[in-house]
Amino acid sequence: MTSHPNGEVLQAQYEIRPDPHEITSTSKDEAPDYEPHPSEAISVAPGYQAIVDSITRLYSGICADREQGEKDMQVYAADAVYDDTWSYCDTRYKIAGQWYGIPGAMAKSQTLATQIISCKSIELGSGDQGTQLAFKLRQEYTPRIVHFTKAVDSLVTLTLDKDDKVRYHKDMWNENDYRHAGLGKVMKTLNGDQLTKITRPPSGL
Repeated sequence: MTSHPNGEVLQAQYEIRPDPHEITSTSKDEAPDYEPHPSEAISVAPGYQAIVDSITRLYSGICADREQGEKDMQVYAADAVYDDTWSYCDTRYKIAGQWYGIPGAMAKSQTLATQIISCKSIELGSGDQGTQLAFKLRQEYTPRIVHFTKAVDSLVTLTLDKDDKVRYHKDMWNENDYRHAGLGKVMKTLNGDQLTKITRPPSGL
């Protein structure tokens, strides 16, 4: 069995804790503006745009096509973290468990808009050079069981290693960053650890 570093090791090396007000140019007296404004997006190199495109396809349920989903999952390194309101995953295979679950859980998941707001070189916790790639995302979800449609605005921050592989994927729905302690973290990790048993992503991931 392949050995993977645990999430704490990956956090120390790759986690970015963005200042939501600074990165979105929002006053401290206001809630951060996570609404995408595509006309204001910065231009990035084609390789970075391709990473964003793959990520948004994953949000939009591309894993219904298992082969294409597996291709888009290659933007992640084998040892990577996905961190959002509901889930914490610390390998690419566990991350795939989340994305391969969308077609079953959602009647529809659609990316309405994106806005890339940051792409800059950073020094990683390992001492290597990496890249911070951040974008605003508006994603519209329609659950299968309860047919209502809800659009969610979020701030997605990706940490890329020196090989431009995603090592940390953070999706923030409000200005509060995620704590890595307490019952909430336990539940998020449990979700990340167990969902692959239900969604069964390709074993090669």
